[in-house]
Amino acid sequence: MKATEAKLLDFLKKSPQFVIPIYQRTYSWTEKECRQLWDDIVRTGADDHISVHFVGSIVYIDKADSTVTTWEPLLVIDGQQRLTTVTLLIAALAKALGETEPVDGFSAAMLRGYYLQNPLEKGERQFKLILSQTDKTTLTAIVGNHEHPKEHSLRVAQNFKLFEDLIAGCGSDLAAVCKGLVKLMMVDIKLKRGEDNPQLIFESMNSTGKELSQADLIRNYILMGLEQEPQTRLYEQFWRPMEIDFGQEAYGTHFDGFMRHYLTVKTGEIPNINAVYDAFKGYARTSRANAADDKSHIESLVREIRDYARHFCAMALGSEPDADLKLAFHDLRELKVDVAYPFLLELYHDYKADTLPKADLLASVRLIEAYVFRRAICAIPTNSMNKTFATFNKALKKDRYFESIQATTGSGLEKMRITHQLT
Repeated sequence: MKATEAKLLDFLKKSPQFVIPIYQRTYSWTEKECRQLWDDIVRTGADDHISVHFVGSIVYIDKADSTVTTWEPLLVIDGQQRLTTVTLLIAALAKALGETEPVDGFSAAMLRGYYLQNPLEKGERQFKLILSQTDKTTLTAIVGNHEHPKEHSLRVAQNFKLFEDLIAGCGSDLAAVCKGLVKLMMVDIKLKRGEDNPQLIFESMNSTGKELSQADLIRNYILMGLEQEPQTRLYEQFWRPMEIDFGQEAYGTHFDGFMRHYLTVKTGEIPNINAVYDAFKGYARTSRANAADDKSHIESLVREIRDYARHFCAMALGSEPDADLKLAFHDLRELKVDVAYPFLLELYHDYKADTLPKADLLASVRLIEAYVFRRAICAIPTNSMNKTFATFNKALKKDRYFESIQATTGSGLEKMRITHQLT
């Protein structure tokens, strides 16, 4: 590893291209983080007594060996959020400048030619920053001054519009913004392929802005160590469809919870919501013992997660195609009992495997709905429901499936009622 201090604009100017690997999370900074960066830039640029403003580190690894001098993009391990946000700000600034140059070196042509694009290149190589999936097409449209794609990145588009509005609010006085950008300092951290472990470094990073979600860490744990071909194949075949099923907003708000429910099903233990990643690593290592090799194990694991994610979206996000089940899941969601999802995930998984008939699944969902409703009528506290539903999985007798569900929910309610009366 080699770390050096550098001005962010100089770093952007000298680097041919940054590529965000497919295993990285999508762009996720909100208005809050963007406004904070904007305020820091304007404050720093307006004060001649402030010489620099530190914005963190950019960690990357060359696709080629360090001795190779040909044009090669840099794979970003950490720093995507800051790189993308600064790129959006510069793109908005270049658009607003027109023919003006408020500070020497800050004409629209120079901003685009130095920090946004590689003017002599074609195709994707003409862009300094390549994001992943939906983010990529939206950012390249902004930088290339093209119409946004129909399925555009909400975060990228919203934050670009935010910077347009903030710049417009400055009127013709953009000197502070330009001077502030010049003062941005970073730590340039280059990893050596074959010597540094990107996964361990990625886990240890606690960069400014939004913390990595448990799902971000899990995705990287699965995909980061693979070679490019299997990495791309597994992402496009399994992980990307999950992101699409959840949707841009729900992926950020529901995926960690889904992984917690999935692990509860697979391990029988309920992980702490802030320790889902650690629980997943433990499960992955245990399940590895039954696999022929690492490659087959990883594919089996990501395929399994994909299956359960499809089940979760059907139940929790309303994507169930069957009208009867869709209504039953909707009614259950109205009761807001997320703790029932581990139990429901196992039932739905068996339904899709033709182990549990549709009629029995539908009746089971209605049983759970009645169970939760009766608990509320009996004034039974809800704080132990997560453990209660976790035990239901263990009580299932799949040779007489529906009968065991009836017995489990009935005995569970009676036990809780008696316990509540005694206390």
